[in-house]
Amino acid sequence: MEAGTLTTSDGRSIEERPSLARLPDKLLRWVLTGLAVLILLLILFFFIRLLGESRPIFSKVGVIDFVFGGRWVPSKGLYGAWPLLVGTLITSAIALVIGVPVAVAAALYVTELAPLRARQPLVTLIELLAAVPSVVYGLWGVFVLIPKLKPAEEWFGRTFDFLPFVSPDVAGPNYFIAGLILAIMILPIVTAITREVMSTVPVEHKEAALALGATRWEMIRMAVLPYSRAGISGAAMLGLGRALGETIAATLVIGNAPKVADAIFGQGYTLAAVIANEFGEAAADPEHRAALIAAGLVLFVFTLVINFIARYFVMRSETATARRVPKGMAG
Repeated sequence: MEAGTLTTSDGRSIEERPSLARLPDKLLRWVLTGLAVLILLLILFFFIRLLGESRPIFSKVGVIDFVFGGRWVPSKGLYGAWPLLVGTLITSAIALVIGVPVAVAAALYVTELAPLRARQPLVTLIELLAAVPSVVYGLWGVFVLIPKLKPAEEWFGRTFDFLPFVSPDVAGPNYFIAGLILAIMILPIVTAITREVMSTVPVEHKEAALALGATRWEMIRMAVLPYSRAGISGAAMLGLGRALGETIAATLVIGNAPKVADAIFGQGYTLAAVIANEFGEAAADPEHRAALIAAGLVLFVFTLVINFIARYFVMRSETATARRVPKGMAG
């Protein structure tokens, strides 16, 4: 029998089993293949349906002018999604910059530093953040974060107004508050995935680093973080997808101003928020409705592009991790 050939408990090759005995394996493969194809067809259906519903506004304005147009004024028939797209990008970027380091630090503490008795309660507390409705986060931002953080934002704006995109003029709802809320909302998913990835780091890698005289932090830096890099990147991209599509919380704390603010503490809008705010009133106006569906199409395509790019970098990171030997452990 050739090396690597799968065998059954009685020593026979799987290929030698009766056809009827191999039927469940074939059936499982067919079912899983069908489900995978169905998901792809569903995504294609969404795209075609959104494109068809958006055709009236694209025929009138044009795809380029709609995506990069700078004015969104439905009452005047002006539909430019650029301020909405910029608001979506800025708030999601703030969420990643704040949320991912905190999530990675929390996962590191739970997996490597926390006492055994405290680990499960800490995991449960972090995961409970995912159970809080988004409207609660939004109301908390309106009634707590906005008034409490405004003095700190004004101080930061006055002190660092020489930096680009920083101004001492602070609106109540703004990009930063929206990004901070989104950072809190993506913490559970990024922490959970990062923690699971870090828990798969081989114990031999950690023990080898410690045996070479590394401190606990050096062991984490040399063994845990390089091994987990691909998983952390994937977790961050899932968090980005969560932040891009958030609606209610962002609507309540971003200010809903369809313009590109000149500072991080200025008011703005997001693609998801404008759809949630205006879809009800757009029922009587086919052009407005088509514009909102087109905004959803832009968000859909943008999310797909981000995920494809993220998948590419995750695959590169996985390849680099597989080839990399942690420094100090080669000998």
